[in-house]
This record gives sequence, C-alpha cells and structure tokens, in this order.
Amino acid sequence: MTWPVWVLFLIFILAVVALDLGLFHKGDRAPSVRDAVGWTLVWVACALLFNVLVYVLYENNYQWATLATEHMEGREAATQFLMGYLIEKSLSVDNIFVIAMIFSYFRVPLALQHRVLFWGILGAVVLRGLMIFLGVALINRFDWITYVFGVFLIWTAAKMMLLRHETVSPAENPLVRLAQRFLPITPGYHGRHFLVQVDGKRMATPLFLALLLVESSDAMFAVDSIPAIFAITRDPFIIFTSNIFAILGLRSLYFVLAGYMERFRYLQNALVFLLAFIGVKMVLSHHYPIPDGFSIAMIVGILLTGVVASMLGAHKDPVPLRSPVERDERE
Repeated sequence: MTWPVWVLFLIFILAVVALDLGLFHKGDRAPSVRDAVGWTLVWVACALLFNVLVYVLYENNYQWATLATEHMEGREAATQFLMGYLIEKSLSVDNIFVIAMIFSYFRVPLALQHRVLFWGILGAVVLRGLMIFLGVALINRFDWITYVFGVFLIWTAAKMMLLRHETVSPAENPLVRLAQRFLPITPGYHGRHFLVQVDGKRMATPLFLALLLVESSDAMFAVDSIPAIFAITRDPFIIFTSNIFAILGLRSLYFVLAGYMERFRYLQNALVFLLAFIGVKMVLSHHYPIPDGFSIAMIVGILLTGVVASMLGAHKDPVPLRSPVERDERE
C-alpha cells in the first residue's frame, strides 16, 4: 500500500471541511431544508464520483496507487466501496434519531446545531480512522475474529429490536457526568461558545455537553457500523473512504430528516434486519460466502422495504410534519 492516494484523499477531505465551515456555513444560521437537500445530493454525488475513481485506480493497478494488499479488479473494488457506503449511510440514519433526541433534551437552538454537528463529525472522522485501522490489524492477525464481529452484529440487532432510544437518558451519560464533575455548567447558552469565562472562572455551556453526547453517540454507532463493513471488505482504503463519505454527508442529512422522523417510523426496524443480515454474512463468510450482487440486492431491498412501509404507515396514520427550520420559526 503506497501513500500518495492516502495523502491526496486526506487533503481533499481537509479542503472540503474548510470550505464547508469557512465559506458555505461560516455564520450561525440554520440551513433551510432546500439547502440541506441540495448538500445531501452533493455529498452523494461526490461519493458516486469517487466510486468511479476507485474503479479506475484498482482496474489499472497504478504503481503509485497500489491500494489493496492483494490484487483486486476494478469492478470488485467499486462494488465493495458501494456496498460499504450504503451500509454506513444507512446506519448513520439511526444516529440521526439519537442526535435529534440530544438536541431536544438540551434545547439546542437551531442556529447552533450545525456547529455541534460540524465538530462532532470532525471528531468522528479521527475516531473512525483509528478504529478502522485497529480492526484491520486484528482481522489480519486473528482470522477467527470475523466470527466474533458477526455474532456481535446479530446480538446488536436483537438488542436494537428490544431497546428503543427513548429509554436512553443523556443525563446518565458518563462523559456528561465527568464534565459536570470537573467543569461548572452555565445555566444558559453563550452564543456559539463551548467554554466561557464567567467572573474569571472557566465554565462549560450546555452546547459543550451536547457536543460530548454527539461524540459519544457516534462512538457507540461506530462500534456497530465498522465491524459491519468488514463483512464487505478488508481493504483499509475502501473501508476508510466509504466511512468518511457517509459521515461527511451526515450533517446535511440531519437537517433533511430530523423534522420528519415520524414519517420514517419503520426505517429503524429495517436497520435491525440490515445489521442481522450483515452479521450472518460475516459468520458464513469463510464457508458459504454470499455473492456481492446478492448482498447489494438485499441491502437495497431491506432499506426500500423500510421506506415504503413508513410511507404507507404515514398515509394510514398521518402525523403533522414540520421541518426543524419551520418548527423553530413557529416556536
């Protein structure tokens, strides 16, 4: 594995993040639903274009961009990237439900939510990078750990079926309790600041607590989603890039979906079946490998079933829907 493509990809990510914060979202204002949809489509388009680049690099086996530990055809590499991206993107939707609950609990103003999401996602990029390379090292050294990951995903799916997010209390989060132990918390917000000086004393704002919870929630979801992609590939470059593209679009996707969670009431159930399928795929990988084409069909089919069931359920039992922007304006 050579370094030039890794360096170029990291430079691209840093440039895009800098543009996102410094040019397009430098003010503390809530993006409109239309803008959020536009940016979501932009991120999806970027991922699909990168998928084409993955095909070209692996198909031509450029010496300066030899990414796989074993030779892999371009079509196989592109298929693995697409499946990894679909899985990570799908599982990130469940994270959005938790983030929405966190913002609601702390009553984070809509204009400040994008700031928390930005720093939360930036931290997630670093955290997932470390976890991915650790996971690759473990699988390459201990081949049997694939079965452990598979059983863990099946167990996680069963737990998700029984435990709803509403039972989670942000006040009981260990990071929040630790922060409250060492830092006094201001009763209200101080603009966009996470930490402030009050009467010469450093204090944390509720925005800082919200950021801690967003980071910890992504860590929990990474424990599920990163083993899931090992069912698709062991190539570090494909795992890392598909993860990053899924994460980078999470902020805009939040502002698209957060106000319409009632409409996607069955999507979380679909994610349970998705995790279970991936877990079974990992358990069977050494003896009865599931073809990539069938895996893509199953992933798309499970997600479409959840979306269609949600739409039909909303039609039979309609719920008044408002986007986060509309709700904030009226309140």
